[in-house]
Amino acid sequence: DHLPLDDAKTYALLNRGDTVGVFQLESGGMRDLCRKFNISSVEHITALIALYRPGPMESGMIDDYVARKHGRKAVAYLVPELEPVLRETYGVIVYQEQVMKIAGALANYSMAEADDLRKAMGKKIPEIMAAHRERFCKGAVAAGLDPAKAASIFDLMEKFGGYGFNKSHSAAYALIAYQTGYLKAHFPVEFLAALLTSEMGSIDNIVKFMAECRTHNVCVLPPDVNTGFKEFTVDEGRIRFGLVAVKNVGESAIEAILEAR
Repeated sequence: DHLPLDDAKTYALLNRGDTVGVFQLESGGMRDLCRKFNISSVEHITALIALYRPGPMESGMIDDYVARKHGRKAVAYLVPELEPVLRETYGVIVYQEQVMKIAGALANYSMAEADDLRKAMGKKIPEIMAAHRERFCKGAVAAGLDPAKAASIFDLMEKFGGYGFNKSHSAAYALIAYQTGYLKAHFPVEFLAALLTSEMGSIDNIVKFMAECRTHNVCVLPPDVNTGFKEFTVDEGRIRFGLVAVKNVGESAIEAILEAR
C-alpha cells in the first residue's frame, strides 16, 4: 500500500513488455502496446487499460492516442474549455467521466443529467441521444458557444463516448497492475513462486509460469519430500516445486509427510 509510484525499475519492466503475470497487462497485444507506449506514470497505465478494448482498438483510437502522446500528431481542442478536461489524454475522450465533465463545463449539465448522458452513450439509444443532443446544444449556446461548434463537440462526445471506459474502474486496475509490476521488477523469484502457487490447480498455467522462470534464469528445483512444502517456496534464490502441484498427491498426504519430517 505504500510503494513509491515513480519507480524507474517498474516502468522499465512495463516498457519492455516483460509483463507475464502482471495484472491486466499480460496478453500478447497488451505487451506490444506497453512497448509502444513509453509508460511513466500510473495515469498512463490507467489509459492503457481503458483503451485496450474492442471498440477503441477497432476505431483507431489507440494509434491516435499513441501518436499524440509521442508528438507525431498535434493535440488540438475544438474549444479552449476542452483542454482542462482532455489534457491528460492528449485531447482524446477516453473516459466516461470526461464526457460528464464536458457536459457540465460546456452545457451546464447537473451531475445527474451528465450521468444520464453517460448511460445513454453506452447504450446508444437513438431517441435518448437525440434529446440529449438538443439539450446539450441549447445549453452550450446559452453558455456562449457557437452553435456549429456545440454540434461538433456533441458529435465528438457521441463518437468517443460510446467507447468510453469508467476511469475509476480503470485506475483501480492500474494500481494493482503497477503493484504486481513492482513486485516482479524487485522480487522476481518470490513473485514467480507466488504466481506458481496461485495456479497450482492448473497444469497449463504451471507450464506457462515455469517457462517464465526459465526466461528470467530462475531455477525451479524438483519436488522434494525432505525440503518441499505444499506451496512453491523460495530456497536460496531458487524456487522449490510445490508438492500440491504434483499430480495425484493430495493435501492430506503432504500434511502427513510434513508432520513426519
